[in-house]
Amino acid sequence: MTNYHLVILKKPYLDAILAGQKRIESRLSKTKPYTFGRVLAGDKLFLKESSGPVCATAKVTAVRNFDNLTPKQITEIKQRYNHDIIGSDEYWRSKSNCRFGFLVWLEDVKSIEPVRINKKDWRAWVVLTEKEDFGLLKPDTVKEAQ
Repeated sequence: MTNYHLVILKKPYLDAILAGQKRIESRLSKTKPYTFGRVLAGDKLFLKESSGPVCATAKVTAVRNFDNLTPKQITEIKQRYNHDIIGSDEYWRSKSNCRFGFLVWLEDVKSIEPVRINKKDWRAWVVLTEKEDFGLLKPDTVKEAQ
């Protein structure tokens, strides 16, 4: 079964994904996020600019989950994957004490006609459900950009 996700991104990271430079989305946190283990290869993502519209889609090709991370392991993740994550040194410093995380490999990234949604909470990643899909799963809501 394919799951659908709404992923909120800061503009520079979203732009890098759209340009094909950023091929891995990383999510690292001090506490276990509810999305941990719920993102699977084959899932579909709706990419939304922070404070902006949903403007792209992508497919998940692989996921790697990390549990009980140490600062040394965070450094190893940076060294191994940052060429596709494109995190700044500041980003990695801010994540040095995170204990949980997951990496999501992206492919088939497509720009879509911008879709404004009514999302007011602080969640940066939402697993979409029938009850909470922000209208994104309705037919004809998402159209590829021309």
